[in-house]
Amino acid sequence: MTTVAACAAITLVAGCEGLDSSGTAPESGAAAPATDGRSVSPLKNPDGTKPGLAPVTGATDEATARELIESLRTKGRGPRTGYDRDEFGYAWMDTADGVPLARNGCDTRNDLLKRDGQSLRYRSGSDCVVIAMTLHDPYTGTTIEWRKQKATEVQIDHVVPLSYSWQMGSSRWPEDKREQLANDPLNLIPAEGRANSAKSDSGPASWLPPDKRIRCAYAVRFAQVADKYELPVTAPDKQMMLRQCGG
Repeated sequence: MTTVAACAAITLVAGCEGLDSSGTAPESGAAAPATDGRSVSPLKNPDGTKPGLAPVTGATDEATARELIESLRTKGRGPRTGYDRDEFGYAWMDTADGVPLARNGCDTRNDLLKRDGQSLRYRSGSDCVVIAMTLHDPYTGTTIEWRKQKATEVQIDHVVPLSYSWQMGSSRWPEDKREQLANDPLNLIPAEGRANSAKSDSGPASWLPPDKRIRCAYAVRFAQVADKYELPVTAPDKQMMLRQCGG
């Protein structure tokens, strides 16, 4: 599968894939740290309110990961007909009831920057709007000194992309459930903008984080979201997720 390097620097653009012709994503620099010391394994963070995405390690945790992934239903990816970001509510709404951090007076994007960022600086007079921070990006294993002037250097990734969910059945959900998926911290990870743009609306068979050490954790998080929202995944996606966790 060919890597598409030139995608618009926004979330939820279609048509980009992040794997090379061998079926794996490019590996990040070997010297990059696997975690910032605060990141939590997805197996110990079932509601997504704790920061980051630490690697899943050890035979017991990998077995638990495979058991979760094995439980997912599979189906073919349906048409994208009718998909629109607005079907999931306006971006980063604070009023998506039924998910952690809702209605706290701060929009979802800033909630996630606060959850995962360090050395946070806020807009004058605000305890919500983050204008600068240090972010450890789990997808690339790099540390980003982010400033709001270059906002797209960090984007909020929907682990299960909204377009993917639409093709797998969320087109038939009530709007409030789609709003939950779009704003649920379990489904949201601040990440390097270029990595997120390369992912686009791909499932795990077409895109995995460049840092190989985090791929099982990413597969677990994808599976946690799919399980919570009763979404099927494609058979190739399920197979790839199992492979990342030793299956």
